[in-house]
Amino acid sequence: MAVFLASMQPSTLLPPVAVVILNWNGKHFLEKFLPSLLSSSYPNMKAYVADNGSTDGSMHFLQEHYPAVTIINNGKNEGFAAGYNEALKAVSEEYLVLLNSDIEVDPAWIQPAVAMLQEDPTVAAVQPKIKDFNRKTHFEYAGAAGGWIDAFGYPFSKGRIFDVVEEDKGQYDRSTPIFWASGASMFIRKSAFLKAGGFDPFFFAHQEEIDLCWRLQLIGYKILSCPASVVYHIGGGTLPKNNPRKIFLNFRNNLIMLWKNLSWTERLYLFPTRFMLDAVSAWKNLLGGQSPYFIAVMKAHFGFMGWLLFHQSQSVFPTERSKKPTGVYQGSVVWQHFVKGRKYFSEIIPSGN
Repeated sequence: MAVFLASMQPSTLLPPVAVVILNWNGKHFLEKFLPSLLSSSYPNMKAYVADNGSTDGSMHFLQEHYPAVTIINNGKNEGFAAGYNEALKAVSEEYLVLLNSDIEVDPAWIQPAVAMLQEDPTVAAVQPKIKDFNRKTHFEYAGAAGGWIDAFGYPFSKGRIFDVVEEDKGQYDRSTPIFWASGASMFIRKSAFLKAGGFDPFFFAHQEEIDLCWRLQLIGYKILSCPASVVYHIGGGTLPKNNPRKIFLNFRNNLIMLWKNLSWTERLYLFPTRFMLDAVSAWKNLLGGQSPYFIAVMKAHFGFMGWLLFHQSQSVFPTERSKKPTGVYQGSVVWQHFVKGRKYFSEIIPSGN
């Protein structure tokens, strides 16, 4: 009902929404997907493209073909995390959408998510249902129907467990609290983003949105899924899924995130097990002929140790730890998936859909 009422309101009563696309040499994606964004049915939307020093003519293309799109020039490529931190300084709207350039949106994707933010001021972020642009019957890897995390820090999603991506049959069409909202398409309050400290710039890219959502929950905000809002993501637009650089950033940043957000007691029992699990994964891939994966995981562990010894001051830590996060599976998703053979979210968390 709230979504229906929002769609019926005059545009003057609908809150302004800023959709901010971070771009780095993504002219081909802007050409392909900006038309769908600008066809959104929400009447009070403003589109921004924040450019991280592109050299592919992206900005000339925008100026020539889409003069209504506001350009924010970051000057250089400092990655997803620092790039958004810098870009959002130039955006005044309270309701933000962080949107990847390789996403097609459903025309009515904004209204239901904004209605959820309006209804409850403790909701900091909302994730749409993210489906695969190339296989629209299925969820997409980067977030699917909403992110969770297990007791050892491994992220997974409603609709995606490791590399198993489910077909969307409406099985996750109920809005629920989640642990993290995907940075590929995230509705977020600017005030909450700033209160939590923004993205951790040390991360550069990958898992910075999980870290942010963790910090938001620790200070009392909620993260929700919004299956009534639908977007279609290509995925791997900047780095392919098996790229060694991406593997390195995912493992290193995940360890940094755990260290920052866990208590000392939790760190003491978790990290030995986590290092062992990472090592098993690395050796399994090495024996399977994937030596770049093995090297990337080892580099990630050394990278984490380097951060721990020399670079903690460059990171954003929780401002407080007054609340307990939701969307946490208290067991091991690694054990459930690889040992017990459970492929789907609903097999691991039957009540969490």
